[in-house]
Amino acid sequence: MPELDKMGNGVTDTGGVTVRLPGMRVSYDGEAFDESSLAGTWTEQLQSWLDQAISAGLAEPNAMVLATANADGLPSSRTVLCKGLDERGVVFYTNYTSAKSHDLTSTRYASVTFPWYPLHRQVTVRGEVEKVDLTETKAYWNSRPRGSQLGAWASPQSRVVESRRALDTALNSIERRFDGVEEVPVPPHWGGWRIRPDSVEFWQGRQDRLHDRLRFVRTEDGWRIDRVAP
Repeated sequence: MPELDKMGNGVTDTGGVTVRLPGMRVSYDGEAFDESSLAGTWTEQLQSWLDQAISAGLAEPNAMVLATANADGLPSSRTVLCKGLDERGVVFYTNYTSAKSHDLTSTRYASVTFPWYPLHRQVTVRGEVEKVDLTETKAYWNSRPRGSQLGAWASPQSRVVESRRALDTALNSIERRFDGVEEVPVPPHWGGWRIRPDSVEFWQGRQDRLHDRLRFVRTEDGWRIDRVAP
C-alpha cells in the first residue's frame, strides 16, 4: 500500500525515489486538432488514428477499456481487444456467460475507450450493443490460435474457481475432447458483441490541459460534430 504524507497525498517508493502523486504530470504537446482535421466519418477517423498507433509501435493498439453497468447500476470496467471496425460499430469477442455479457444483456448499452497514452490521444465510443451474427463470429473464431480456442471452451469466465489447478484440469479435459479434431467448433456460449455508436469522441492532448475534444454525435439527420470543452 502507498504511504501518505502529512497532507494525505499518496507517496510511492520507486526503488528508493519518493514520488508524490499530485506532482506527477506529463506535458501534452500534440498538434492542433480541429474540425478541418477530421475525416468525413467517425469510422475513417478512428481507422486513421488506429493505423497511426500501429505504425508508432504501441503495445496492443487495438486494446480498449470496456465500461458496463449491471441492472442495479453497479459499474465495471476491463480491457478487451477490438476485433472489428466498420460503419456498423466496433466489435469484441467474449464468453456470453461472463459478467460483461450479463451486463450487456441487461442494459444493452456500453462504452469503450482506446487509450493511446504515448500519442496523447484517446477515442471513446458509446452506444447500444448487439450480438454479432454466427457467420461473422465463425470467421473470426477460425482465425484464432488453437490454444485460444481451447481456452474459450475450458474457462467458465467470471465464475469463482477453487484454484489454478482447476483451470488446468479443465483445459486438459478439453484438449482430450478435441484431440484429433482438426477444426475446433465455436462454443455455444461464446461470440461477439458490437457497439453501435451514438457518439464517438476524439481526444487530443494539448498544452496547459486545454485539450481538443471533437465528438461525432448521431442525429435523425446523420452525424453532427461537436467541440467539447476539456
